[in-house]
Amino acid sequence: MTLAERLERVKGIVLPTLTGHFGEGMLTHAEHRGELSISVPRERLVELVRYLRDEPALGFTMLKDICAVDWNRRKERFELIYNIWSLDNSIRLRVKCFTEEKSPHVDSLTGLFTAANWYERETYDMHGIIFDGHPDLRRMYMPEDFVDPNSGEPLYPLRKEFPMMGVPGSMPLPERN
Repeated sequence: MTLAERLERVKGIVLPTLTGHFGEGMLTHAEHRGELSISVPRERLVELVRYLRDEPALGFTMLKDICAVDWNRRKERFELIYNIWSLDNSIRLRVKCFTEEKSPHVDSLTGLFTAANWYERETYDMHGIIFDGHPDLRRMYMPEDFVDPNSGEPLYPLRKEFPMMGVPGSMPLPERN
């Protein structure tokens, strides 16, 4: 099966089912490099993902990954990308939503997928996005007290304003031998 045929198959399964359930206006979709992405308002993320998981015709029962993109100058600065997989249909789908810089909150998917626990913690640790309802949202890689030494504000290494060489004095570096 060619990439174009595979994309048409995915669109034929996913789009009519979602449009039939949610209507025309709530979701948007895009195609990129033979893959389908669905964008949803963050307030409806859990509802959409629950439907994708529970609808027998779709069966997206596996959360493969969560990642974020910092668009820095956009009003809705952070884009969250959820890669989900349907074992029954052997297809992958990207589900996207945006959140703002001033209040980077999104509802947690830990109630739907156990795997969301670590993915959301990692995204919080690196970008500072808060997953409301997460059972144990704390840092994974960086120390809990990883803050700017001058302002006391938490630091998130994958945000665009984070200095490429790190923040002087924010973390002790290993001694050179």
